[in-house]
Amino acid sequence: MEQELAALQLEAEAAIAQITLLEGLNELRVKYLGKKGLLTASLRNMGALSAEERPRVGQIVNTVRDVIESQLAAKEEQLRLAALASRLAQETIDVTLPGRTFIKGNVHPLSQVQEEIEQIFLGMGFTIAEGPEIETDYYNFEALNIPKDHPAREMQDSFYITEEILLRTHTSPVQIRAMEKLVPSLPVKLICPGKVFRKDDDATHSPMFHQVEGLVVDKGISLADLKGILLEFARQMFGPERQIRLRPSFFPFTEPSAEVDVSCMLCGGSGCRICKGSGWIEILGSGMVHPNVLKMGGYDSEELTGFAFGMGVERIAMLKYGIDDMRYLYDNDLRFLKQF
Repeated sequence: MEQELAALQLEAEAAIAQITLLEGLNELRVKYLGKKGLLTASLRNMGALSAEERPRVGQIVNTVRDVIESQLAAKEEQLRLAALASRLAQETIDVTLPGRTFIKGNVHPLSQVQEEIEQIFLGMGFTIAEGPEIETDYYNFEALNIPKDHPAREMQDSFYITEEILLRTHTSPVQIRAMEKLVPSLPVKLICPGKVFRKDDDATHSPMFHQVEGLVVDKGISLADLKGILLEFARQMFGPERQIRLRPSFFPFTEPSAEVDVSCMLCGGSGCRICKGSGWIEILGSGMVHPNVLKMGGYDSEELTGFAFGMGVERIAMLKYGIDDMRYLYDNDLRFLKQF
């Protein structure tokens, strides 16, 4: 029986050495070491041995089993490494290389500032209204008290698609559309963020930029309400020490109209290069809604009043972060964008 076991070991070693696939290796494991395998069959014959021979033969069986198992394990490792090498040779990406570090992105500064503006006004009870970026001449100009022969149209060099269709030059058309939907509901208290388009392109202007405009309509609305709202906005955006002032101006859709300045964030109003020695920086335009605009929106201008304001998001971002050229916001330079 000892000779049979020795022959079985040599046979198994020779068979293992010839295997080239893992599937064949599993078949050999079953053939020699399985419940019905050749080595197991040899154990059944031990009953014919004497009591003195059984321990010695049992030890030989265990030795043969250990040798076959080690041969199988070594061959399995060899075949796995060979399969991996073959696969890597065919692949263009080395899957054994360490993974690349994921670079976390961040929100664009314009998006950050627009979201901050929206959150400030939402906290003061405003809602957000949106409208189309491709607008009709009626909503973009005429409903805002700017007829076709009005000189104010020259203030906004527009992108016309047809004589009656253009890219909106401000988000004010959203105010008219919103009033038409809301009338006769009161109060109207909304902001209109979005992209607008004009033929401007220099260090402080872009042919596409962002605006946030606001509108409030109700009974008894006054200029004092407008100033209070804008003062709260300026302090939340630029710091609790900020002050604002209103300077008379002209906008065809508001009367009276005012430019709004904020006390300089750098010098606090004492005068510096940022505010050009004045202590004030212009941030937005505003005014009481013109009666004609209220009528166009469907509201009674005899009983109701309102105010409106509009700001450029780029302007606010440049002031907040000290950016001196608007084009930095659109150059997609990661060295610049990573600062925010």
